[in-house]
Amino acid sequence: MSPAWMSASSAAVITQSVSARIEARRSYGVNNVDLFVQVGPYIDRILKGAKPSDLPIQQPSRFQLVINMKTAKALNLSVSPSLQATADEVIE
Repeated sequence: MSPAWMSASSAAVITQSVSARIEARRSYGVNNVDLFVQVGPYIDRILKGAKPSDLPIQQPSRFQLVINMKTAKALNLSVSPSLQATADEVIE
């Protein structure tokens, strides 16, 4: 059974693409692979003696949109072809 916040009237946006695979209509969030790539040089600097408080704050550089069409159809929702075209992944 889906959580209450996933009702047909909700506009929930999930931050993990995994959530789109388990019933959410869509997810929009950071690309975790890119985050892991960004953290490598950061850790290297810390291990070489840099103080973490002296390092600049890092922000995600890439976001990912995943649309679950199976869930959208189950909720009788339409997703425009243009939105589907811009998605990084469309789950049928």
